[in-house]
Amino acid sequence: MAISKTKQKNDTILPDKGNINSENVKEESTKEESVIEKKLIALYRLQQIDSQIDKIRIIRGELPLEVEDLEDEIQGLETRVLNLNSEVKVLQQQITEKKNAIKDSNALIKKYETQQQNVRNNREYDSLTKEIEFQNLEIQLSEKRIKEFNLAIEQKKEQIESTKDILSERNKDLEQKKNELKDIITENEKDEESLIEKSQQNEKIIDERLLTAYKKIRKNANNGLGVVTIERDACGGCFNTIPPQRQLEISMRKKIIVCEYCGRILVDPQLAAEVKQK
Repeated sequence: MAISKTKQKNDTILPDKGNINSENVKEESTKEESVIEKKLIALYRLQQIDSQIDKIRIIRGELPLEVEDLEDEIQGLETRVLNLNSEVKVLQQQITEKKNAIKDSNALIKKYETQQQNVRNNREYDSLTKEIEFQNLEIQLSEKRIKEFNLAIEQKKEQIESTKDILSERNKDLEQKKNELKDIITENEKDEESLIEKSQQNEKIIDERLLTAYKKIRKNANNGLGVVTIERDACGGCFNTIPPQRQLEISMRKKIIVCEYCGRILVDPQLAAEVKQK
């Protein structure tokens, strides 16, 4: 009976340890693939949301620059008008000075003419005559300067009027651009806030290291695309050809694969379609 019991124990079929390990590895591999696929879906979904935010900011981003340029131009035009007005005042002051100089010269001429009547010799008379001639030349020069100043004032005033016309047009343009910007901000503010909230929610799903890599790729990309699909056997970001074997690996979703040319994260078109449908 003792032998029989021993034999019965030896005949019992035990689970194969090799089979158990193999099944565990397969299960763990499947889980890992599922995790990678979820990460790829989360990344692509995040990219779609971020791209929508980019579009809103691009539309709004052009207008503030236009508004800023107009404000700078208006400020420059206003400064030009102020400077021209200052120049006109200076010219008017110079005209006044020249007119006073003419009055002084006329007074001196009368004085010298009176003195000529009481001269004692020809030398004194000739000296006074030269002084009178000099003052007459000063008067002629002052009158010439007055004409030049008046002409300059007319030109300055024409420039002022022309600048004011441009200034008026620019102010109208500025008001229009500001209203457009206000409308866009009002219209897209809620959408942008909603998209930012969705973006933050998706970021929580992605581990920090992968999220940092995604943001770095986006920052370096001109179009803000960090995750792209394969389009016509090429990278959707840089349009370089992706080999068939590489495309197969990407479609299997077992690991995160980046473009060897531009560094963008690649996903298969089917995954992209699935995300868009959801």
